[in-house]
Amino acid sequence: MTSTLVPAPADRTASARDTVAPRRRTRVMALPEARWAAAALVLFLIALPLQLTGAPAWSWGPLYALAYAAGGWEPGWAGLQALREKTLDVDLLMVVAALGAAAIGQVTDGALLIVIFATSGALEALATARTADSVRGLLDLAPATATRVHADGGEETVAVEELTVGDTVLVRPGERVGADGRVLDGAGDVDQATITGEPLPVAKEKGDEVFAGTLNGTGALRVRVERDASDSVIARIVRMVEEASETKAPTQLFIEKVEQRYSLGMVAATLAVFLVPLAFGAALTGSLLRAMTFMIVASPCAVVLATMPPLLSAIANAGRHGVLVKSAVVMERLGEVDAVALDKTGTLTEGTPRVTDVRPLTGSGLDEAELLTLAAAAEHPSEHPLARAVVDAARERGLDLPAADDFDSRPGVGVTATVDGRRIAVGAPARLLDGDGHPRSARSAVVAAELEDGGRTAVVVTLDGTPVGLLGIADRLRSDAVATVSALSSLTGTAPLLLTGDNPRAAARLAAEVGIEDVRAGLLPQDKVGAVKELEDAGRKVMVVGDGVNDAPALAAAHTGLAMGRAGSDLALETADAVIVRDELRTVPAVISLSRRARKLVVQNLIIAAVFITGLVVWDLAGTLPLPLGVAGHEGSTVIVGLNGLRLLREAAWRRAAE
Repeated sequence: MTSTLVPAPADRTASARDTVAPRRRTRVMALPEARWAAAALVLFLIALPLQLTGAPAWSWGPLYALAYAAGGWEPGWAGLQALREKTLDVDLLMVVAALGAAAIGQVTDGALLIVIFATSGALEALATARTADSVRGLLDLAPATATRVHADGGEETVAVEELTVGDTVLVRPGERVGADGRVLDGAGDVDQATITGEPLPVAKEKGDEVFAGTLNGTGALRVRVERDASDSVIARIVRMVEEASETKAPTQLFIEKVEQRYSLGMVAATLAVFLVPLAFGAALTGSLLRAMTFMIVASPCAVVLATMPPLLSAIANAGRHGVLVKSAVVMERLGEVDAVALDKTGTLTEGTPRVTDVRPLTGSGLDEAELLTLAAAAEHPSEHPLARAVVDAARERGLDLPAADDFDSRPGVGVTATVDGRRIAVGAPARLLDGDGHPRSARSAVVAAELEDGGRTAVVVTLDGTPVGLLGIADRLRSDAVATVSALSSLTGTAPLLLTGDNPRAAARLAAEVGIEDVRAGLLPQDKVGAVKELEDAGRKVMVVGDGVNDAPALAAAHTGLAMGRAGSDLALETADAVIVRDELRTVPAVISLSRRARKLVVQNLIIAAVFITGLVVWDLAGTLPLPLGVAGHEGSTVIVGLNGLRLLREAAWRRAAE
């Protein structure tokens, strides 16, 4: 076991804060789409009460006109641009429908349609910007400068971009590694969770590989650069996230999949309804009124609302239970998942090491409380995660810790301190057990092997040079992990697989506990992406659940990505399609089930909308459909499908999904 070289600083919060990469977040109102949508919404909210209270038309009419202009010019322009590419999209169709509604006196309906579309576009722009922010922010993990060491021993600070393969850099305690390379000299603990997801710092010594952006906790390291900055693992993570986000097949809502045919058909039909009667001598006003009525009753408003309320209701219900689903498209995709890949540390486990075993040795004269007290007293000045786990375990048991003097730490070995006049050492069995033939040393080696075979990190405690006991430390499994894995297996028809950067032995132990057979351990970020693509090439729709920077490329590449929100990295949270805010793993199968119920309601609503639209269109074409009746029928279908979709807002809907 290793620890830090000096006692804990007085201000741990400030120290931790200094190691966190600065956030780069685009402000909402910095986006032009958001500004135009906000303007349209404000104008609409001012005009509506004026109209409803009977104010003269000149007071609210111009406000509605400005709302049309503010919210409609961008989608309208985008639609016109699409027309130049011989594509007719639903944005332009909605703008035309809104203008058509205004032309026959339905000004409020048209304005509301414009506001909804403008707001949707603003949310999409914000999501895109925030994802780009998080990718750029990842680059802040890698330091801007590094200390290059010359052959004569001289040092200079250079930009990391200036480092070349073969250079030697010095990484002091508390600094981030400036480049991918291999340790030439020195020893230290390196926190490389951002790359591999391992829950504990890894002891590094001569010959070991280190990665740019990882944090050196103890000891000075001299590292030979083996990759250019542009080819480092952290740079490749950035590229993988960007490429996966760009190349992921665009998933669309059901109505958008048929938007081209529907849009073209509606435009052609509207023109025909207007022009054919004119060709046979009908009056212009009557033909125009019939065409406008046709456009209103045939407009896709009811179809859009048939799709959105169930999905938005499911989003709202999931949000109340700690799952933030970022869009209706994501909610729809969740129901398509038929394979799940889970990260280990921070996802199936809590991500925090805890003492699981306290094993006094026979003949030591100590019980569990006394052994833990000695170990915690010696570890108390240290900031190492294993040391904090030992101290936390002692505090949970209500043990009083005596003061420790002459604290010392050696990277890769452990800590020593004087407690009540006796020398206590706590550290790695391989370093503290010298094989002197003492019976307790032999017994310690056996116990250490037992603990390590069980997937725990073994820590030996010696008293005046003689082993007196061992501690087992492990990352604790989440209480709902087993039930979650079982539920996911039932939902998808196959057990989830485990993708982790942790060592194979720890991964296999945890997988056996939760019932996972397909275990892939020791993976770097690109390996996780490869595993996801392998499944998707086989026709599976994969959901990835993770929390770290190392999970972000897989989250982006997957059909759907879920991030654990409480301890998740910024990049994972922004890249993922949904975030489990409260870190309750059991909500994963619940939100999949809720999505499937929403998709069933979408189908029901589409049938209802199709029946209404077909009936009204036939009436308008075969007879004379009065405009007020057409509007009433159109709005009535909208209300019905809307209310049907809102059923998923009820608490009972979540309970059924969770069951």
